[in-house]
Amino acid sequence: QVQLVESGGGLVQPGGSLRLSCVASASIRGLYAMGWYRQGEGKQRELIAAITNRDTTDYADSVKGRFTISEDFVKKTVDLQLNSLEPEDTAVYYCSAEGLGSSGSPRHYWGQGTQVTVTA
Repeated sequence: QVQLVESGGGLVQPGGSLRLSCVASASIRGLYAMGWYRQGEGKQRELIAAITNRDTTDYADSVKGRFTISEDFVKKTVDLQLNSLEPEDTAVYYCSAEGLGSSGSPRHYWGQGTQVTVTA
């Protein structure tokens, strides 16, 4: 069962913008944090932005001032606005969520990933 669905990736020129969106399944209970990771070719997956249900945010240094995360925990959605994109931002972007599993224990959820390619 797909529990996080991303959309909004694509091809953009340097300096351009994209908006990524992610919707969490209604089956995910106790959702308290959502975020975005990315993984470039040959690189490790890294956390680039996160937000909690208290609206606290955290960003990787590489995207501060360019990317903005926003959420609606009632609708179980999280968006990532990507501005001033650089070729180094090319990666597969993954939505993530922290909630509760069926046993009530904390569980981390992943989306299937969406490709962002920045090239002239």
